[in-house]
Amino acid sequence: MPKANETVLEIDLGALTHNFNYLKSKLKPNTKFLAVVKAFAYGNDSVAIAKHLETLNIDYFAVAYAKEGVLLRDAGITTPILVLHPQPINFKIIIERCLEPSIYSSRILDEFIKIAETESQKDYPVHIKFNTGLNRLGFWENDVDSIITKLNKTKSVKVKSLFSHLAASEDQNEVEFTQNQIASFQSIAKDFKSKIDYVPWLHLCNTSGIINYPEGHLDMVRSGIGLYGFGNSTIEDQKLKPIASLKSVISQIHTIEKGETVGYNRAYLAQDFEKTATIPIGHADGITRVYGKGKGFVFINGKKAPIIGNVCMDMIMVNITGIDCKEGDEVVIFDGIHKASNLAESSGTISYEIITAISQRVKRIIISD
Repeated sequence: MPKANETVLEIDLGALTHNFNYLKSKLKPNTKFLAVVKAFAYGNDSVAIAKHLETLNIDYFAVAYAKEGVLLRDAGITTPILVLHPQPINFKIIIERCLEPSIYSSRILDEFIKIAETESQKDYPVHIKFNTGLNRLGFWENDVDSIITKLNKTKSVKVKSLFSHLAASEDQNEVEFTQNQIASFQSIAKDFKSKIDYVPWLHLCNTSGIINYPEGHLDMVRSGIGLYGFGNSTIEDQKLKPIASLKSVISQIHTIEKGETVGYNRAYLAQDFEKTATIPIGHADGITRVYGKGKGFVFINGKKAPIIGNVCMDMIMVNITGIDCKEGDEVVIFDGIHKASNLAESSGTISYEIITAISQRVKRIIISD
């Protein structure tokens, strides 16, 4: 790839293929694979990612909100799309665009049935979400009978799947809790299936569940962060390839004297003669103020340069004292070598947060498989 001459996010579809194949190798042949492409495919490009995964015969997609599914449909994506957190105001467009809602409460079930009946639907696919310990969204196990009662009163919807979400599948200190979640979900599913005359799919595992709990793979698994190159452990991170590289360029270099300050609020004080570089990326692009004052860093010609002072809206300043570089040189914020997870850890957060925060004003460059 040519060196960056502006702020860009390079998205490597070859790395995406590698990650998909690695995670797929963990599954039994008949276990389906759902790709989570919410939040612009974790800060990347949901359309480019989804189109590529369709060439790899992905079984399902999931998004958080209806408008994310509409974006994919408008781009020509035909694979089934699960909407994980739908709101009643969007139920009509969900049906119009052949999206499939997660039904997570009695209110949502009642509202969707009402719209489905108004739209003269028959057996419209819905996915029933159960809460098994995350305590975020989902029915409780004692809701099964009431759900079945509502379903038996309408022909407008049909349950495509039952699912739940693991709370701590990456945490080796929470193995017992996760195993209890798996057992609880299987018990709920057994009860539910005994009361209907067809067999919905079951899915539970996220990326860490795929890796750590093969007994929980069931009919389908869901992967988000793993597809984008992070396995939630040092060992698994080495087997995956981050698909995104965030790069920029040195706009200007300054030499400052001892006692001079840099940036807003004079937040950095030079301890000696020092060289600084100004880079066109800031908190409006996803590099938040938490990375300022030496917590965050970039790489210039392979050398680590700490961010100094406060992060500005459109710029950061870094200390390049001792680094051989010039104006116009490429700057790496993160890539496959200098990983986003390392930058995130420097400020006490996680890779999910930094990659999903990359602003849509940052130019995306797609590197073909």
